[in-house]
Amino acid sequence: MRRLAHSLPEIHKKKKKTALVSSGRLFGAHHGLSMDLSGASEKSKAMAAKLNALTSDSYIDISQYRDQHFKGNRYEQEKLLKQSNTLYVGNLSFYTTEEQVHELFGKCGDVKRIIIGLDKIKKTACGFCFVEYYNRNDAENAMRFVNGTRLDDRIIRTDWDAGFKEGRQYGRGKSGGQVRDEYRQDYDPARGGYGKLAQQQRPTEARNTF
Repeated sequence: MRRLAHSLPEIHKKKKKTALVSSGRLFGAHHGLSMDLSGASEKSKAMAAKLNALTSDSYIDISQYRDQHFKGNRYEQEKLLKQSNTLYVGNLSFYTTEEQVHELFGKCGDVKRIIIGLDKIKKTACGFCFVEYYNRNDAENAMRFVNGTRLDDRIIRTDWDAGFKEGRQYGRGKSGGQVRDEYRQDYDPARGGYGKLAQQQRPTEARNTF
């Protein structure tokens, strides 16, 4: 009994010194030390989110745009977009040449071919093209480094394309060019001046002023 009685204080001391973990809070009984761990997981999540943002490559993500003329369902189109080596390039000047496009995009890798977009009636350039690379990595580099840069003093944009097929080189606007140039109200000398509808309205407005 003496040994048992003698050991109780020792056990009590050990318990007092032992750190207890309960409900996300760490208690050190000695020295009155207390450290809250409940927010640690939240901080870790926040840090992980920041690291993911830094390491993510949003430049090569597939945009929300989907070609309404694609022959197939949305799933099939998205699958092709994720595997494609082809880019759509928009906002080009009507006067930009294939050689200029190749010089710029060739800095990102070996270009397989370039298809200049044409007015389906006039068969002249109408401000877009397709750039096809031999491999996906080079196309991704173009998305990273060329999208949003200048070509012929214009900010161009690039987007993934599911793959060029004959006939897609022609504009889809009623007048033969791109749809955007049908309704454009601003004057753009590198894209034929005013939009087609605006051009039609201007002679009428001019006559009404006299």
